Amino acid sequence: MAKKIEFIYDFCSPNAFLAYKVLPELAKRQNAEISFAPVLLSIVFKATHNQSPFQAFSENRQKTSYLTHDLHRYARRRGLSFHMSPHFPLNTKFAMRGACFAQGKPWENKYIKSVFDAIWVHGQKLDDLNVLTDVVDEAGLPARKIREAATDPQVKQALKDQTKAAVRRGVFGVPTLFAGTEMFFGKNSLGNLELELNQAK
Repeated sequence: MAKKIEFIYDFCSPNAFLAYKVLPELAKRQNAEISFAPVLLSIVFKATHNQSPFQAFSENRQKTSYLTHDLHRYARRRGLSFHMSPHFPLNTKFAMRGACFAQGKPWENKYIKSVFDAIWVHGQKLDDLNVLTDVVDEAGLPARKIREAATDPQVKQALKDQTKAAVRRGVFGVPTLFAGTEMFFGKNSLGNLELELNQAK
């Protein structure tokens, strides 16, 4: 029976992007399956009285400079393409509704990759629904259906419900990963996640 990793994410997080990029190799080493759970980070933050490090330390230039440097270093040492988005922080509600709509579909991972890359490699402004539509269309995805889902009240509510369910499980930010009932937060926790999977039967 394959091991399972649950990846909870929002496209607005550069740390979620970097974790997403290195997770497949980890999963391959562990013979593990990855399931994706999109959430709205703004709702998570509001529910948990949390905020992003860049917001929390916005008046501390040394800290924010280090955080940015650390993101680039993490990417560089793993051979990943990464650029800090010129539109950061972004509102990813349309893209995340698209992710909610994509769940369980054969093209789900292709959608996630296309949107993550558009933001954190190519610097595109994905809070614009027209830009999102162009990105998914260029990737060969069902752009019309995704665009409709991005403004569909039922999809909007499903994403909110999924986000609230994640908070009830203890999620306070992204990326958050679960291996069974064990929770791991942040890209730097992937080593501990792999240790947990090593011990799983």
